[in-house]
Amino acid sequence: MHIPRLTASHFITADGEKLAYSSWNASSAKAVIIALHGFNDYRHFFHSAGEFLQRQHITSYSYDQRGFGDSSYRGYWAGADTYSKDVIEFTRLIKQRHPTIPIYLLGESMGGAVVVNSNQFQPESLINGMILCAPAVWGRHTMPWYQTALLWALSYSVPWLTLTGEGLDIKPSDNIEMLRALGKDPLVIKETRVDAIYGITNLMDKAQMAAKTLSHPLLLLYGEKDDIVPKEPTLAFINHFPESKKHMQTLAFYPDGYHMLLRDLQAEEVWNDIAHWIFHAALPLPSGAETNLQDLINKPDLITVHTP
Repeated sequence: MHIPRLTASHFITADGEKLAYSSWNASSAKAVIIALHGFNDYRHFFHSAGEFLQRQHITSYSYDQRGFGDSSYRGYWAGADTYSKDVIEFTRLIKQRHPTIPIYLLGESMGGAVVVNSNQFQPESLINGMILCAPAVWGRHTMPWYQTALLWALSYSVPWLTLTGEGLDIKPSDNIEMLRALGKDPLVIKETRVDAIYGITNLMDKAQMAAKTLSHPLLLLYGEKDDIVPKEPTLAFINHFPESKKHMQTLAFYPDGYHMLLRDLQAEEVWNDIAHWIFHAALPLPSGAETNLQDLINKPDLITVHTP
C-alpha cells in the first residue's frame, strides 16, 4: 500500500496507481471544483470551463480516472466503488492544499454517477456541494429488457469484444469542431470493451438508487437534446431526491443543450450558471434555465419512455 499523495502532475492512489491531473489555479481563489470526466473521455474535457472559472476566482482540478486518458490499463473498467473511493482520496488531498476554501465535486455523465456514488464513502464535511452535468443515471430498470439481456450475455461471454457505436443516430453536441477534435485525440477511447459497458451500467444503477441519500447542496444540469442519457431515468433520479433536501437542489434545464453541455456552443452560459450557483445558490440562475421537477413532468414531450 502507498500513502495517497499529489505530485506536480499526478495523483498517486493508495494502491499505487498514477493518475495524471490538470489544474487551473485562480488568484485569490474563493472556491475549488474537482471535475470528473465522462466515459471514454479524460481530464482535458474541462480545459475551457476551467479557464473561464479561473477568471471567476474558482480553482479547478481534473484527473484521468482509471482506465481512461493517460492512465494504465486503458479501456479496462476498475469498478464503480473504486472510482468513487478515488475521488474521495483526491478530494482529501485537495482539502489539505486548500483547507479554508469551499470544495465542490463536479461530474459530467459517468463522472456525475461517480460523484453521486461517492456520497456513501465521504464524511459530510468534506465537500460543500455537488454539480452534476447530464449525469449517467440510466439504470437497468429503465432499459428495455432485450438491451439488458444482450449486455449481460456479451459481458460474460466475450468481455474483450469492442464496440464503436458507429451507425447510431446520436449527436452528443452541436459543437462540431470540438467533436472532430475529439475524434483525432489519441487519449479519447474510440472502441469500448463490453465489460466496460457492463461496468458503467452497474455504476448507473448505483447512482440512480443513491439519489435518495444525497444531502449536499446540488446543481443538476441537463439538456433537452441529450441523446446519450434519456430523460426518463433523469427525471426518476430527480424524483428520488430526499423531500427534506429538495430546497437545497437546483435544477437547470437547457432547451438547446446537448449531452456535452460543458462543451456545447452555448457552454459559456452553463459555465456562468455554475459560477453563479457556487457564490449565490439562493438566487435564480443568470441563464433562466432553472426549473423544477413538476414543470418537467407536466411536459410529456420532454419524457422518453422505453418499453420492450
